[in-house]
Amino acid sequence: MLIVDDLLAAPFRGLLWVMREIVEAAEQELEAEADEIRDRLRELYMLLETGRITEAEFDAEEGPLLDRLDELENEEQGDPDGPTQSLEDDG
Repeated sequence: MLIVDDLLAAPFRGLLWVMREIVEAAEQELEAEADEIRDRLRELYMLLETGRITEAEFDAEEGPLLDRLDELENEEQGDPDGPTQSLEDDG
């Protein structure tokens, strides 16, 4: 019976393995994108400190990068909607 069970379960195990590989590849892509964003932010801070870009140029590029980094971190934590913040927290 054990051989029959193994034969019947083999397609499901294969499918499970494929799904795990897909998830792992997606996680690696998200981590790589987050690393690229952090590198670009470091570069922007350096450019700002050395006077190669203005504060306005820095702000224009930093905002979207930080937003995307927050999205990636929320996805990594399993929260696709992002953090929810009530108005009471500000007050």
